Amino acid sequence: MRLAGKTALITGAASGIGKAIAETYAAEGAKIAIADLNQAGADATAAEIKGKGGQAIGVAMDVSDEKAVEAGVDQAAKAFGTLDIVISNAGIQIVKPVHEFPFADWKKMMGIHLDGGFLITKAAMRYMYKDKRGGTIIYMGSVHSHEASKLKAPYVAAKHGLLGLARVVAKEGAEYNVRSHVICPGFVRTPLVDKQIPEQAKELGITEEQVIKNVMLKETVDGVFTTVEDVAQLALFLAAYPSAALTGQSFIVSHGWYMQ
Repeated sequence: MRLAGKTALITGAASGIGKAIAETYAAEGAKIAIADLNQAGADATAAEIKGKGGQAIGVAMDVSDEKAVEAGVDQAAKAFGTLDIVISNAGIQIVKPVHEFPFADWKKMMGIHLDGGFLITKAAMRYMYKDKRGGTIIYMGSVHSHEASKLKAPYVAAKHGLLGLARVVAKEGAEYNVRSHVICPGFVRTPLVDKQIPEQAKELGITEEQVIKNVMLKETVDGVFTTVEDVAQLALFLAAYPSAALTGQSFIVSHGWYMQ
């Protein structure tokens, strides 16, 4: 029970990577706030965790809306008494070349990935800074926090931006015992990635099989997708780590796609 007595709020946790982290944390003793735009999905995931003996609540949250983020963080902290861990995980993907990318879609992507990371951080700090209680803030970056790919200008820009945010949080938060990190997965076979396969095939004029083999997994050492469990285990390690010896870092989980 490496997280016994801890509380965690995870955005975008009704499915995919966020759900896997929530389940892993709950199994290790943490109380979990499942924050998601999909209230029904958040409640369903919370119910699954409670059905296995864990403690969890569903929280409706649009991470690009400041009032919604603050209300959701307050709800979680009130339910559990405090807030020790925050995972900024919510995300979407829209693929188009830069010269065809609608500005409205650019703003939507930045609002969810980068603004969302900022807003959840600011709201969580109100609890983590109090009496220098401290905590851990983890941002879900990507190999695209370090690397670029065609068709993903706002996604790559936002994921690069999370590195800067995490590093500032590490420096500012140190005196309050707050640590921050960025997890940078390779391609993980989630609904978000499944949606990209036909979209990229259409944009690049290749088959879906070629997208998987020659685009998504080309640079890995073994041609294997990263799994949600891979990411969840790293998130557990970082949340349970006992000191600021690790803070302001990015951790790449990509089967060797990108090596730092």
